[in-house]
Amino acid sequence: MTTSASSEHSALGPLLAAIHSPEDVKALPESDLPKLAEEIRHSLITCLSRTGGHLGPNLGVVELSVALHRVFSTPQDRFVFDVAHQGYVHKMLTGRADRIHTMRTYKGLNGFLLRSESEHDSYGAGHAGTALSAALGMAAARDLAKEDSHVVAVAGDAAFTCGPTLEALNNIAETTKRFIVVLNDNEWSIDKNVGAIARYFNALQTHSTYASVRNTAAEFVEKVAGKAVRKLAHKVEEGAKNLLFPNVLFEKFGLRYYGPIDGHDLPLLVRTFEHLKTLHEPVVLHIITEKGRGYQPALDNPGKFHGLGAYKIEDGSTDLSATPTCSDIFGRTVTDMAKTDEKMVAITAAMPGGTKLEIFKKELPGRYYDVGIAEEHAALFACGMATKGFKPFLAIYSTFMQRAYDMIVHDMALQNLPVRLCMDRGGLSGDDGPTHHGLFDIGYLRPVPGIVHMQPANEAEFVAMLKWMANYEAGPSAIRYPRGPINGSPLDAPVPPIELGKAVVVSEGVDVALIGLGTLFGMAEKTKELLEARGLSVALVNPRFIKPLDNAVFERMAKQCKVVCTFEDHVLHNGFGCGVIELLSDAGITTPVERIGWPDEFVEHGKPDILMKLHGLTAEAAVEKVMKHF
Repeated sequence: MTTSASSEHSALGPLLAAIHSPEDVKALPESDLPKLAEEIRHSLITCLSRTGGHLGPNLGVVELSVALHRVFSTPQDRFVFDVAHQGYVHKMLTGRADRIHTMRTYKGLNGFLLRSESEHDSYGAGHAGTALSAALGMAAARDLAKEDSHVVAVAGDAAFTCGPTLEALNNIAETTKRFIVVLNDNEWSIDKNVGAIARYFNALQTHSTYASVRNTAAEFVEKVAGKAVRKLAHKVEEGAKNLLFPNVLFEKFGLRYYGPIDGHDLPLLVRTFEHLKTLHEPVVLHIITEKGRGYQPALDNPGKFHGLGAYKIEDGSTDLSATPTCSDIFGRTVTDMAKTDEKMVAITAAMPGGTKLEIFKKELPGRYYDVGIAEEHAALFACGMATKGFKPFLAIYSTFMQRAYDMIVHDMALQNLPVRLCMDRGGLSGDDGPTHHGLFDIGYLRPVPGIVHMQPANEAEFVAMLKWMANYEAGPSAIRYPRGPINGSPLDAPVPPIELGKAVVVSEGVDVALIGLGTLFGMAEKTKELLEARGLSVALVNPRFIKPLDNAVFERMAKQCKVVCTFEDHVLHNGFGCGVIELLSDAGITTPVERIGWPDEFVEHGKPDILMKLHGLTAEAAVEKVMKHF
């Protein structure tokens, strides 16, 4: 074992180091389970301090994950984790503990569950609201195959604001008699949960009605866990309260409701699951957990520790000296504009921290709306506001905007409603992997009639485009921008005026025309230098607009140059370069077009520089493609 590997292995306690499969969890004496949970937390805090990751959610499901593997047997039994960002503990208990230090690194463990990573990962995910439907499909298939196995769907309380979750609830009792839903209630998604569902679950925890059924709860606890833990049923305010309560919402859907119980009490969880697996009716087990349990900085700041980069274990601090991200710039710019424009409103779908609309929320709370994890509703809500003359800025990650596609087509574009789509994480999202890469939005927005789509080449241009969007009223507009900075340029740098559909010709040339979109404009600049060093005359264009394209500029460049090369942080299939090819073809221009962008596949996780070199998104690769024509 290398020194590095030995160091990483030392992050595993003796019990955890001996866990190579779920069978090892079952073989442990029950008295060792709390110690195992302690070792898991230590390993998570230590290893993720170097790689970053979803620390808070995983600290909150340690006991739950141990109890599931203690009682059930994967891969025969199926666990479906909603979003799957809380699957790290599951990975550790299924033979991957010695690789936890590789989390979210290239060729290391993925930050979500992948069916290709382990037979114990029955379903991959990265977006919220998928668990109940997918798990129900598995249960239906199991019933048809007459198999004797269990399906457990684990979903956070925030997932119940998703339309698909409620749609699945409506179908469960009609479909199967053996199905377990674990409602992991910690009152948080990425930020504090909002809306009626969140208030409802909070009421379940605190309502005085529970006092009248303590005896019933105590009798049930005694039945499944023995007299030694009967006293837990009386801890109404601490979490082991009303273990068997006729909950109206779930019972109306035909599911028997159990809970809420303390999601950190391992013996209680184990005994409860042992009982629930004997039932022949669909059930919901409501558990109360603490996001970030066992690590004070994560408890103090659940939003920050939902998902973050490297941090100092001692105090949880992160590097605050980094260049402002596009999210930072977006939050500040939109807030400042709204202070002088009372028609501007900001909308997010449970992502005030990620999109930095938390700035708007703090300074202009009366015009800030968080609708929960409900992108479709968010889009329609924005449409409604636009009909009344307001200016909605809808901030949703590019990968999550996919969920609202029908609303973009049917409601925004068809009615020419001026909703501003602000698509954070447009382009590669690096460590988060394929579920979070924003590599498809050009392709899905390009065919939509009437929509305007832009991408800035630097920070100052980003600010200018946001200001332009605020005054564009002819229909929907969209802007895509990366997870981090673009090139770190000053926000007050001079910017040519933004004109609808107009590109900026940075330099003229007669041999090669380079068209660098957004974050890859810098790559086009470097390619220009390399080509000029070979004696070629190179034109450079900042397109600014993905739709509409600047026909006049692109046609002129293609006519005066021998080859055109486009650059985009997007898949090549149906991307920006395809639009340029179509434009030239329609104009009868046969100048060859080379393209730099992502391949027609789901790109793995890893640092952007590694992935870009691997997939040919480099200036050197562009030079090689261009030089084939000389």
